[in-house]
Amino acid sequence: MEAAGTLERGLTVLRALVADPAGPMPAGGTAGEAHGAAPPRAGRSRSGRVRATDLVRATGLARSTVDRVLATLAHLGYVRAEGRDMLPAPPLMELGEAYLACGGLRDLLAPLAERLAEELDESVSLAVEDGDGVRFIGQFTRRRTMSVAFRAGDLLPAARCAAGLALLDPSAPWAEDDQLIEPGLIAVAVPVRDPEGKAVCAVSVVSHTSRHTAASLRDYALPQLRKTVADMEAALSEPAPLPRPDSAASHLARELPATEPPPRSGGHGHRAAKDELGAGFLQSLARGLAVLVSLGSARGGLSLADAAKATGLPRATARRSLQVLERLGYVTPHDSRFALLPKVMELGYASLSERTFGEVVQPHLADLVARVHQSASVGVLSGDDVLYVARVPTASIMTVNITVGTRFPAYATSMGRVLLADQPQERLAAIAPEPLTRHTITSPAELRAAVRQATEDGYALVDQELEEGVRSIAVPVRGRDGRVVAAVNVATHASRASRAGLLRDVLPALAETAARMAADLRHIPAEP
Repeated sequence: MEAAGTLERGLTVLRALVADPAGPMPAGGTAGEAHGAAPPRAGRSRSGRVRATDLVRATGLARSTVDRVLATLAHLGYVRAEGRDMLPAPPLMELGEAYLACGGLRDLLAPLAERLAEELDESVSLAVEDGDGVRFIGQFTRRRTMSVAFRAGDLLPAARCAAGLALLDPSAPWAEDDQLIEPGLIAVAVPVRDPEGKAVCAVSVVSHTSRHTAASLRDYALPQLRKTVADMEAALSEPAPLPRPDSAASHLARELPATEPPPRSGGHGHRAAKDELGAGFLQSLARGLAVLVSLGSARGGLSLADAAKATGLPRATARRSLQVLERLGYVTPHDSRFALLPKVMELGYASLSERTFGEVVQPHLADLVARVHQSASVGVLSGDDVLYVARVPTASIMTVNITVGTRFPAYATSMGRVLLADQPQERLAAIAPEPLTRHTITSPAELRAAVRQATEDGYALVDQELEEGVRSIAVPVRGRDGRVVAAVNVATHASRASRAGLLRDVLPALAETAARMAADLRHIPAEP
């Protein structure tokens, strides 16, 4: 396959993989269609899973081509296989995040939109034009039984929602949706203009007829909405930060833990993958996606030279990728730079952004259990307890019987020790440990020492302190900011694994699992 065709066909397969059969039809074309046509949709099983044969039917591509595309996407971390099923993986969100960083609107305006949602106690959306529709780039919802279900990344017809109407006629002071998109849903929107007076996005306040009529929502929300838009336009008038093309390489080659696969950026990394995987690795597809992601390293995009420098690719190679991405509607030239377009968010961003914490960690937990043949769990700190939020047991006659939702005192568990290690000292001092078995630490000084040891070691091993016969080892799981957000453990009966055996046979796999969970959680806004 020639380089340009490889990238185009790879994106065709990716669009078919992530297309939502029940959702709105996003813009975009297959490799053989004109730009603007609907993307292919793979036939899904009742569970929503996709197999390679589904993608062959949806795209019309040869099975060998589809298999090579999937192998390349899997090597990049964008796709994972569960048996014969192919699933988008959280790192795929970096494509949509690259657009959001390149455009700069979400990061600049989100705090003001979130403030408006809190002030009005109604959901607020940020949307931009995308072809004949509007693409939502930010959702700030209120938690109610009846709430807004569309997501950041979703595309709606411009003529059927308030945000789209506001952008279709930006000269109008406001626009409203009185149940145009769905019965019961109402919204009022105002365009946001840049310093040149161009409407660059729209802000919507969205509610339901159980709370407002269209007229009452307008009367209630419009004054504060206009004030917020004025604040947004003032923020847009501030000078944009200067591009820093050197940051692209570091963005692509994220600081991964030592147990993570090597960074996916740069020409040398792709050549190594080609050497490792042979014909199954499509170097042109990997390079094209690296160029796409690199454009998100600076607000407003990068020049050709800077994109080549950021990815470590020859200028001619970067140019070919940019030409394909431009033809497919993902990139536009602007002045001397190339900027990403909102259509990039059709590449799986919406569905991945709504994954829960449990959905993100569960596959990694299942892989860990398959490796160590012991039960494993993920827990979070809830008060002075560990709350189990995910679990995979082993199929064994004798097993540790714990279910999701179980609570145990944090001081007597391995997960609790590593979670407490990230807490202020005064919180630890407030815990009064009580004996649960003859092995339980009950001295506050001993507990402080055990927690301090967990901090130094990076793990905690608790031996029959919670219950006689139960031995467990845990490591922390860190969030985007580096703070501990959860813990993952392996628990077993003391007769099946010694302390030395857990350290030798389980701890390395446990640490690798935690690193992979953390890598996925960097891309997902879910909280435990």
